[in-house]
Amino acid sequence: MPVLSVHNLSKSFVEQKLFENVSFDIEKGDKVGFIGANGVGKTTLFRIIDGETSPDEGNVFKSGDITIGYMQQHACTHPERSVYDELISVFDYLIEMESDIAGMNAVVAESATPENIEKQTALIENFESLGGLTYKSRTRSALIGFGFEEKQFDMPTGKLSGGQRSKLSLLKLLLSRSDFLLLDEPTNHLDINSVNWLESFIKGFKGSMLIISHDRYFLDKVTNKTIELEHQSIMMYRGNYTEFKKKKQAYEDSLRNKYENDLKEIKRIEGIVEQQKRWGRERNFITAASKQKQADKIKAQLVAPEKELETVNMRLEPKRESGNDVLMVTDLSKSFGDKSLFKNVSFHIRKGEKVFILGDNGCGKTTLFNILMGKLSFDSGFYEYGAQVDIGYFDQMQSNLDLNKSALDEIWDTFPDMTETRVRTYLGSFLFKGDEVFKPLNQMSGGERARVSLLKLMLNGSNLLLLDEPTNHLDASSREQLEQTLSDYEGTMLIISHDRYFINKLADRVLVLTKNGMVQYLGNYDYYAEEIMMVEKAIDEQKHRAEKKPNAYELEKQQRARERKRLNDIKKTEALINSLDEEIEKLNRLLSSDEVISDYEKLLELTADLETKESELETAYEDLDKLY
Repeated sequence: MPVLSVHNLSKSFVEQKLFENVSFDIEKGDKVGFIGANGVGKTTLFRIIDGETSPDEGNVFKSGDITIGYMQQHACTHPERSVYDELISVFDYLIEMESDIAGMNAVVAESATPENIEKQTALIENFESLGGLTYKSRTRSALIGFGFEEKQFDMPTGKLSGGQRSKLSLLKLLLSRSDFLLLDEPTNHLDINSVNWLESFIKGFKGSMLIISHDRYFLDKVTNKTIELEHQSIMMYRGNYTEFKKKKQAYEDSLRNKYENDLKEIKRIEGIVEQQKRWGRERNFITAASKQKQADKIKAQLVAPEKELETVNMRLEPKRESGNDVLMVTDLSKSFGDKSLFKNVSFHIRKGEKVFILGDNGCGKTTLFNILMGKLSFDSGFYEYGAQVDIGYFDQMQSNLDLNKSALDEIWDTFPDMTETRVRTYLGSFLFKGDEVFKPLNQMSGGERARVSLLKLMLNGSNLLLLDEPTNHLDASSREQLEQTLSDYEGTMLIISHDRYFINKLADRVLVLTKNGMVQYLGNYDYYAEEIMMVEKAIDEQKHRAEKKPNAYELEKQQRARERKRLNDIKKTEALINSLDEEIEKLNRLLSSDEVISDYEKLLELTADLETKESELETAYEDLDKLY
């Protein structure tokens, strides 16, 4: 039975229809990714589910025993309260139970009657079942996992940055008694270590979640279903983001192929109709009428594919070529007062490289970029640009934009030699249509302003790009377009990003900024993560060996057990391969049958089954190779 059912929801604002007839179910334990372009109504749907906003039509049905938690309900509203006290306040019910237990202990000490002892035992058992023995350690580990240092535990929440308050509010929601969570862009403001902690929490969470996110790597890690809101309607797919992309593409391809085949069939049949009418005999007219009914039947069920949503049309072309040595940094250091931010930072960027900088929030990545742009001084060391290097800078804070200007004026004032028509053409390719070009930047969303910044970057013609979190505020399709653009770019890139999917697509190497310098990894994010895991594993193994050294008998016993398991796994895998071969052969026979060919829904279903079985067979063969 679903814990949440959404039935035929519709919502409009003034003349803009966000969505209509939206329906879906979420089961207990589901972790559902909720995706769609910016502005399609995802957050509005969250507010309807939470009861903040009413739909124009439709209903939301909740299982009677679920408690929904939405981050806005857990905002930090006590600026004088410490960080630790703010977070542990979600366990007020346990703190109150501790007080009750202490009072009952005193009663039992005075009068240890069976009735008092029974009450004491019941209180303690209830307290333990609700996590009373671990709530303080969970509070500490959650704060540390989200990047709070122990010295910040006593800091008043009123002195936290906006990002830190968002993180604390998210933690309050995660640790609350809610068993259905609505998470709206939960990875915003989080560095990679904090996101890893969040992923571990979500995987262990027993309740259900609906998660709005453009973080594709995160969605791949934690979700088992995906909902997309597009063209004012909902489609639900089983699987994470990557599986959703494959299934959506397959569905759209099959829909397009069927539409094109149906059009061809209608044309063929109507050609026969015309031919029969020209022959002009009675039986020809009967045949023509019959064939026309056949064509009309196909027309009646004809479904035209939806037009693809417009995406940014972006191309980055350097105006000239730089030298081979693009940027040399040696022993840079920076402090603010007594606080050393980083020191001994050295790296060398060469022409054509795509290099990413990672590091915890607050480690100095943006400060480093400001130094390289000449906006900030540094304490020691030096940096030097190579010959004919033209720098283009994307600022995540968008401080290079005059928010009092319109999009048209911002671009035209930066490139005054252009005609208005040319500027408007470029803005149109970045999805600013008609009067939207006159909209002031201070009235635009973060994603719209990011598009203006990216357009300025494109028109600048730089051969070295310094990009500070360029995917922030962009929806998934815009991120994919940016990835393709940067992949085709022939210049050099140095990029700060926490978007692991983005890093995997583009990175030649990864630089990790620490307090004591820069650590290099030759590869993308997955390579970096694997290296870190191997180091941590080696440390754990060393600790384990120090704690316990198995004797020769134990080692031999373990080896025999592993060999037995390997042979058993081989037998199971070979049996699975045989079974899958038979199922694939059966599906191919069915797909060739007249009954299935004429049944579109059955054709789609069997085609999807065939793809799944073929994928499982490929995986089984890979597993068998590993076992041998």
